[in-house]
Amino acid sequence: MQDNATYAVDIRSAVKRFGSFTALDRVSLSIRDNEFFTLLGPSGCGKTTLLRLIAGFEDVTEGEILLFGEEIETLPPHQRPVNTVFQNYALFPKMTVEENVMFGVEMRGARRSEARRRAGEMLELVRLERFAGRRPAQLSGGQQQRVALARALAPQPKVLLLDEPLSALDLKLRKAMQMELKSIQRETGITFIFVTHDQEEALTMSDRIAVMSEGRVQQMGEAREIYERPHNMFVADFIGDTNLLDVTVDRIEDGRAICHIGGGHVLTCDAVDGIGAGAQVHMSIRPERLVLSDEALGAESLAGTVVDNVFIGTDIQSMIQLENGPRFAVRTSNSDRGARRIFAPGAQAFVNAEPGAARLLID
Repeated sequence: MQDNATYAVDIRSAVKRFGSFTALDRVSLSIRDNEFFTLLGPSGCGKTTLLRLIAGFEDVTEGEILLFGEEIETLPPHQRPVNTVFQNYALFPKMTVEENVMFGVEMRGARRSEARRRAGEMLELVRLERFAGRRPAQLSGGQQQRVALARALAPQPKVLLLDEPLSALDLKLRKAMQMELKSIQRETGITFIFVTHDQEEALTMSDRIAVMSEGRVQQMGEAREIYERPHNMFVADFIGDTNLLDVTVDRIEDGRAICHIGGGHVLTCDAVDGIGAGAQVHMSIRPERLVLSDEALGAESLAGTVVDNVFIGTDIQSMIQLENGPRFAVRTSNSDRGARRIFAPGAQAFVNAEPGAARLLID
């Protein structure tokens, strides 16, 4: 078991209430040192509130927050060895880029020469050293974001908090900055706690993700684990695209659940603790884990009719309607066009699930 002191941040049964409203409901999670950790969820789920509790901008109603084994919930923000990159960057418009980056170092008592040296290192890290004499208004949005990052890193915090810092950038620049942020986190060795509502952003950058909804952590784990093995319907639906099916578990045999999905169609998947015969639950199957064929490839091939094909750039998504059963989305990569046939609307086709593709969900 990991020693508490080796956790960068250890949150224990944290509760935050605003009057009668509970924004966080007994949230517990442990974030490792030198980890890129993401709080992911829709607006109003509590992720930014949790970040503000760590920063000290809000008080904890109940529970504990420890930083490297030391309780910090009673410390004011300026005494916590954390720094924050805000969504709006919050740069000082009348200061140069260099002066912005120097500011936090000087506020912590460093000499001006030391602050300037540190600012130079950070601007080199974010590749903006040649813009040191400019003012923020003379920079692009992406450059301003990097200045804000350099300023937050300059005082050498133990933990860096990032509150949706990429949301104001266009798609192409946002993707480039995702890779840059991850690279900087690895190079500095500082623990990053990143808040976002963007699932792709979280999957791209994170070592681990906590998916949040209604003030609670729904699931926590590595990106692939959360995507491939969601615990419940919210996580399966929120992370990426999926086929969510209403199913009835007919029976459990040798660790497998035989499920009726309507219209006499049956699918089998791994059994899940707490879901027994007769249970009416949901099943998740990712569209890219399904394959179309013109003949049955096995006992569980599902016969249906192609309703539509939608071109979405890297993939083609086909909608298949089973007779008296559910509708499936099947995604085929454009690179597979030579190997996988694209069926025209109105064509008869069989839907085949890859091994392990179907997963029962604990609603």
